[in-house]
Amino acid sequence: MLIQIPAAEGTAEALVARPSTGSGPFPGVILYMDAFGLRPRIEDMAQRVADWGYVVLAPNVFYREGTAAELAPRGDMTTPEGRQAAGKAAFPRVGRLTTDKALPDIGAWVAALGTLDGVAPGPIGTFGYCMGARLAVRTATAHPDVVAACGGFHGGGLATDEPDSPHLGLGRATARFVFGHADHDQSMGPDAVARLGKALDAAGLASSNEVYKGASHGYSMADTSAFHAKATERHFRELRALLDGTLKGGA
Repeated sequence: MLIQIPAAEGTAEALVARPSTGSGPFPGVILYMDAFGLRPRIEDMAQRVADWGYVVLAPNVFYREGTAAELAPRGDMTTPEGRQAAGKAAFPRVGRLTTDKALPDIGAWVAALGTLDGVAPGPIGTFGYCMGARLAVRTATAHPDVVAACGGFHGGGLATDEPDSPHLGLGRATARFVFGHADHDQSMGPDAVARLGKALDAAGLASSNEVYKGASHGYSMADTSAFHAKATERHFRELRALLDGTLKGGA
């Protein structure tokens, strides 16, 4: 289901997924979409996580640019050409979602999650894909008092030379982190992965910072040509272990 959330510069849609069974309350988690936006693939992923026993909130982080329906890809992204064509509209939005815009929105997403019916009080988790991985890290570093788990998968730009690089805030975080990087990813190469690992270690954070061999950027998105089934299932296993271990006491 889609709900409306008051965000920093207007009203944003957000997908909410709830467990198919059980009475709750359930821990809350925030899912940050990739550049291609809220669409059936994100809904499917959110429901899979919800059925582990979580309430999942997936906001339309590009609400300034349009509704989820307006921004959804129109063509077939299962070919490289189709994915590239969809990216012509989608990828520039990533650059326009600057840190100064993202941080106030993140506060709105965290606040909204806490108001949803059936969400248990206590710590929350967050995870994201592609540019959504950056938003997940920023959520953990901006709200260390509530974020206990943070996952980032085929993320880009997590450890750069920019003064607002996400890795620079890790000293403020308290969450456990799990990263599953794409192999040969121009947006997160070996040097950046190493830099991220050093920052996690320097902050004294429990973490996993792995490269999924043979998996390209976007590997978890089954509606695109980047999909890699083995890496996708690995990411789901590692994500579930992260969330269960931090939000359910290892259940």
